Parts: sequence; structure tokens; C-alpha cells
Amino acid sequence: MMNRRKFLASSAALAVTPAVAFQEQSSRGKLPAAIAALTNRSGEAVPIQLSEREQRVERARALLRSNKADALIITTGSSLTYFTGLRWGQSDRFFAWVLPVKGNPFLVCPAFEEARLRERTDAVPSVLPSAAKTRIHAWNEDEDPYKLLAKALRDAGIATGKLAIEERTQFSFSDAIAHASPALSIVSGNPVTYGCRGIKSPAELALMQLANSVTLSVYKAFYESAHPGMSNKEGADLISAGFSRCGFRGAVMCQADAFTALPHGSLQTQMFKEGSLVLLDDGCAVEGYVSDITRMFIVGKPSGPKFDKQRKVFDIVHAAQAAALAKARPGVPCQSIDAAARAVITDAGYGPGYKYFAHRLGHGIGLDGHEWPYLVGGNPLPLAPGMCFSDEPGIYIPGEFGMRLEDCWHVTEDGGKMFTPPSPSLDQPFSVA
Repeated sequence: MMNRRKFLASSAALAVTPAVAFQEQSSRGKLPAAIAALTNRSGEAVPIQLSEREQRVERARALLRSNKADALIITTGSSLTYFTGLRWGQSDRFFAWVLPVKGNPFLVCPAFEEARLRERTDAVPSVLPSAAKTRIHAWNEDEDPYKLLAKALRDAGIATGKLAIEERTQFSFSDAIAHASPALSIVSGNPVTYGCRGIKSPAELALMQLANSVTLSVYKAFYESAHPGMSNKEGADLISAGFSRCGFRGAVMCQADAFTALPHGSLQTQMFKEGSLVLLDDGCAVEGYVSDITRMFIVGKPSGPKFDKQRKVFDIVHAAQAAALAKARPGVPCQSIDAAARAVITDAGYGPGYKYFAHRLGHGIGLDGHEWPYLVGGNPLPLAPGMCFSDEPGIYIPGEFGMRLEDCWHVTEDGGKMFTPPSPSLDQPFSVA
């Protein structure tokens, strides 16, 4: 699935020199010094171990039992990676990992893909929990994979009951599963998948910390490299090159001046001028775990009434971000964190409601850039230690500019803890307060 950032990045790539060109230029000394100074940090990433994946499986079984479901079905995507370590692209051909509440997990796979699947599991023994006990049910192109799944479920002792389907399973798959197994009820797998994924382990937090630290270092290097005459698309490619130098894949949405008032930006080419306001938003992935940071800065020397207004709006947004984090502690409802930030912005004259702060305060984050739970009005879910979110208040003034600050954080027993130090001011966006 292509999200808005991938769309922006891929569309930009059609019009400008790709990031690899900047990599090639680095050997000729054409990368800006600050970008060229970035070093490979991939050796700092510690992969998730097999023992942790097996604990996740047992946690999922416990949640299946508590939700009175008999099996969890995951086709592709981040939940498949979370439980098995396996990355498998979405296709029109049915592929699934099935976890019965009792007994060994199994796979349903196109027969011509079985060798590729076994190659992956054999090459990396930890790619599937209890890999030696994971049976593969293969189906040929003239066979019905959903009937094969129904038989495999009966063999596992599941002829009636409930099947929990992971939320990103395409409708054609879930509908066909329901028709092939009419004695089984289809229910949401969210209580199981996000019951597990919503609370990050120390190993996950360490990977997210690295992703966020790398992202901030690349942003800072770009801030030191940006200049009048540069386009936002050239800037995005430089940042991609910076992530590559750090040993990870990453991208950025780069917007300037009036286009910063569009929360998800514009595809138009934008040229930096002296005094331009620039917005950077996105991050990189470390062992699949992603970062998401937004920073704002001025190109060249800031001055004049326009900058004075931008600085005042920055200070309001900065206070809103701090108010949200200060509210965070275990047991506080998600909606209260959004309300704390929104109150600061409304009280400063940029209300009511969503008039200028046009989106929720934050989203869950982990293997997906946006995942459950969400910091939004109407969500009473209480915070719990290990939950991870973005904290990204914004004020968007159409035709003028937008101001957003975003850092990711996690809930601890004592409150909220940022992965990165917040930006202290528009004048010195990367200094440590």
C-alpha cells in the first residue's frame, strides 16, 4: 500500500535526479560537507530475536483465548513480519500464516512459491517461530486455496468457531474464506494483533530509538546544507542520500513557504529563497521499525515581520507539544493527550477545534508509520507503558504558512519520554534546549 509520503517521494523521483546520483557524486566530493560527514550506523541495529517472536506467538494465543477466537489469519504486511520475521508482498494469489489457538502455526502458499518460501525459512532459521514445525499447505493454480485453508483448519480441530482476520487482509480474501468455511464466523483480529503490537518491548524501543536518532542527524545535516536556489525535490534527494550514508532507507516530505500550510504537502516544485520557511517530515526504517519527525527552519538569515509571526506561531506549537507530553502517564485516556495540545492552540487564538490545528495530535508508530492506537478526540483507551506515539501539533494558515513540530515518544511508568529532543526554537531548530 502506498501512503502519501511514498506517493510524494515516488512522484518527485520522476522529475529529478534520483538519490543514487547524489551517492555517486559523493565520490567526486559533490555532496555537501554535512551530508558527506554522516557515517554508517547500521551495525548498531540489533534484530529481534527468535525468543521474542515466540513470546509474541504465545501472547497472541492468550489473546485469542480471551476473545473466544479459534485462530488468527494474517496474509501479508507488518503483522506477518511482527510474528514471523517474514516479509511477503501482497498479491492477488492467496498467501497466509495461520495461528490456531492450539497446535502449530501453518502456512497456505501458492505451490510455485513454496521453494522460495522454504529458501527464506531455511536460510534464516529464526524467520518463523518453530520453523521446523510450521507446515506449508501448497495450492496449484487450478485449485481453490480457500478450500485448502478450510481443510487445514479442520485438521487443526477448527470446524466451527471464530476466525480472527488481520485488518489489512484484502476483502476478496476474507470474503472467500467466509464462503469456504460457512460454519466459522469472521471477526476482527485487531484485539489480537494490536493487543500484541501496541506495547513495545525493550528491543523494539531500542530499534525505534536508533531510527529516530538517525533521522534527526540527517535532518540537521540537511539544515546545515540548505541554501537559496535549492529546490525542495533536490532537498528530498539529499536527505535520502543522507539516510543511505547512515546505512538505512529513508525518505522525506520537503515543503517550503506557503506550501507548508498543506499538512501533507504539494507535488509542485518549490525553490528555496533567502528567508524561506522549510518543513521536513518523515524518517527511516531500522529493522522495519520506523521514525517520524517533523522539523521547521528558515533558509538563510531570518528577518522581518513575517518571520516574527512565524516565530510566534512556532512558540505556540512548541508549547502545545510540551503540554501533550506533560499530560502523558499510564492510565490517562488517549483523547486527553490530544485535548491538552489543542487547548494551548485554541487559547492562543487558533481555534476552535480543527480550524487551524486540522488533524489529530498523534498516531501509534512501530512497524507501521501509522498504527493503533491514536491520540484523537473520542478515543478513551488508557495509555500503558510501552505504547509509542507521535506528538505533532500544528497550526496551518492557508495562503501564508504552516507550523508543525513532531517527535515520537513512548509511555513509561513515570510519564512520556521522547526519542529525540524537541526543537527549542525556530531560530536554533537543532540545538538542545
